Amino acid sequence: MVSLFRRELTPVQIVKRARDDRFMAREIISGIFTDFFELHGDRYAGDDKSVIGGLANLNGKPVTVIVIDKGSDIKDKLAKRNGSPEPYGYRKATRLMKQAAKFGRPIITFINTPGAFPGKTAEDQGQGEAIAQSILESLKLPVPMIAIVYGEGGSGGALALATADQVWMFQNSTYSVLSPEGFASILWKDAKRRDEAAAVMGLTPNDLLDNHIIEYIVPESRSHSRVFSLIRTKLSEEIKTLANMPINDLIAQRRARFRKF
Repeated sequence: MVSLFRRELTPVQIVKRARDDRFMAREIISGIFTDFFELHGDRYAGDDKSVIGGLANLNGKPVTVIVIDKGSDIKDKLAKRNGSPEPYGYRKATRLMKQAAKFGRPIITFINTPGAFPGKTAEDQGQGEAIAQSILESLKLPVPMIAIVYGEGGSGGALALATADQVWMFQNSTYSVLSPEGFASILWKDAKRRDEAAAVMGLTPNDLLDNHIIEYIVPESRSHSRVFSLIRTKLSEEIKTLANMPINDLIAQRRARFRKF
């Protein structure tokens, strides 16, 4: 598949736009789906508010929706660590994905995170294990899975919810192994060279589409309802195609998608 719309912006400009609050998590849910019913908790440690998940209808068909939420105001952003989930956020997502598989519901994830929360509390609770389990389980689920990056797609924190049959990106989003600041700090020992890093990392939607890392670029416009309508239509089409595949072929194709990287 190809993008419907390509606008030439520099990688630096795209990084800046990806970090803006252009689309809000609950706005995406209400704009694309109907009858959303939120589910809470990982049944182990707690309920991470930076991960919103539950049941919804997509054009009358039941699906499971999982969205990473950066928060709306400063208080909300602090509570959600600017969209950096703790281990129980990823475990909640894994629980909902396995539940979706049990009842035959397609899974749609929306990702906007600079990365998994790097604090001591997260490490104490097994952050790496939680991310690894999410990836491992995603590779085995016998239902269609589509992941959409709508802002930042940072490192394993994004990959935990993007091990899907298809990965899409909003036109002004990024998807990379780490931030430009982190890249510059590691490679050049100078975080101030972040703009230079952004230019060479290949983190823009066009770069990733050209390298067959993603399948589709979602065109953005000032009319959010138009964007949501396009996503709703395309999700229905792609999920129908994936659902018609034999389960063994679906899983094999998903695994092959990631093995080739």
